[in-house]
Amino acid sequence: MSLKILNTDSMNIDFMKLIKLLDDDLNKRYGEIQKQYFKHNKVDYIKEVVIIYIDGVPVACGAFKEHNADSIELKRIFVKKENRRQGLSKLIINELEGLGIMKEYKYSLLETGIKQYEAINLYKNIGYEIIENFEPYMGNNNSVCMKKELQ
Repeated sequence: MSLKILNTDSMNIDFMKLIKLLDDDLNKRYGEIQKQYFKHNKVDYIKEVVIIYIDGVPVACGAFKEHNADSIELKRIFVKKENRRQGLSKLIINELEGLGIMKEYKYSLLETGIKQYEAINLYKNIGYEIIENFEPYMGNNNSVCMKKELQ
């Protein structure tokens, strides 16, 4: 098995294909509720994108964008169903956090959905803590926001 990590941007065709699978998964989980997130999940242009390939096949991705001068916001973290439980999401997040540290950000933030139990548990296990929802998720009971200090 050959594993490759590619740092790229959101114009990468493999990233676009993976986030299409992510959107399909989210639409199945949340149905009509998911439509309210479309505007928040746009990736018009994000410079910090990571894709993992196994044997040349894109299987996982993630990205971050600047939230504010001190913080990044993780976006579009996804692992194909058949490649889950192999540590790939941790690898993606570690890579993104490392890029954030290199760019001198102090915190990493994220938003996930209340039905994504596996994601919430993963984030807790790697040091993220649940916080009050930040904009644009304030008052949204379907969102869980989390934060971690980058070191």
